Amino acid sequence: WNGNREYVDRGAANAHGGYYTQAEIREIVEYAQCNYITVIPEIEMPSHSEEVLAAYPELSCSHMPYKESDFCVGSEYTFEFLENVLTEVMELFPSEYIHIGGDEASKQAWKSCTKCQARMEHEGLADVDELQSYFIHRIEEFLNAHGRKLLGWDEILDGGLAPNATVMSWRGAEGGLKTMAMGHRAIMTPGEYCYFDAYQDAPHTQPEAFGGYLPLQKVYAYEPIPDTIDVDQASLLYGIQGNLFAEYIPTEEHMEYMAYPRILALAEVAWSVPKNKDYANFRARAIEAVNYLRSQGYNAFDLEHEVGNR
Repeated sequence: WNGNREYVDRGAANAHGGYYTQAEIREIVEYAQCNYITVIPEIEMPSHSEEVLAAYPELSCSHMPYKESDFCVGSEYTFEFLENVLTEVMELFPSEYIHIGGDEASKQAWKSCTKCQARMEHEGLADVDELQSYFIHRIEEFLNAHGRKLLGWDEILDGGLAPNATVMSWRGAEGGLKTMAMGHRAIMTPGEYCYFDAYQDAPHTQPEAFGGYLPLQKVYAYEPIPDTIDVDQASLLYGIQGNLFAEYIPTEEHMEYMAYPRILALAEVAWSVPKNKDYANFRARAIEAVNYLRSQGYNAFDLEHEVGNR
């Protein structure tokens, strides 16, 4: 993350990382199924697509690599490309849902792109938020026609939610509550409680992290269903999710360190009646769990010796 983050050709001397082959994807999916896990792919659109636009700059508004991260919504070639990608993805992943991202699109290039402006005029769209909604609607129609459901971050609410979409609410609870009020399913994953790429102890004692401060006690304090929501809307809460993005996580051991024991706290939050939660009791059990995980070779955070208050 701290480098220049430019892409190189396969086989270049400074190349690292890469891609999964279809055979590797099938192996991952099969292994997950054997362990009662469903792998849901996330194929980012219309933004967070720098890697695509570096290789296929003609899919951006400027046709220049490294200038934008948004697809050109005015170009039919964009939809042809993405439908081909999604067709391949659906052949590899049998999941009910396909996650399409939908988050953090700048939309700035769309305001001056002649193709995007022509699309807006032709479709009678008032602004770039509605243009993004048009894009999400089209992608959802394609997925639904192939028996799949669309899942996206809460920005897919902007400009109007697609008819059958499920929303992951990450910018707080508001997007999820709005989604459920509209009769759609929501998954709660607010950054304040659910982003495990934040520091879990006094930052000066920890490896570099994305930022923020999320100790175990705060994760455990999360309550995804507010008292103000009615029973019918609460039934549309499909679940909660912990997020662990890897910009500052270079190894598997570091990934384990950031996940455990916070993932245990979120699991208990998901399955517990609030009145039955007791952090002191949980912390004692979490220390036992951490000691067991460490004895089995996992690099879990040493909860028993946490520094505490940052």
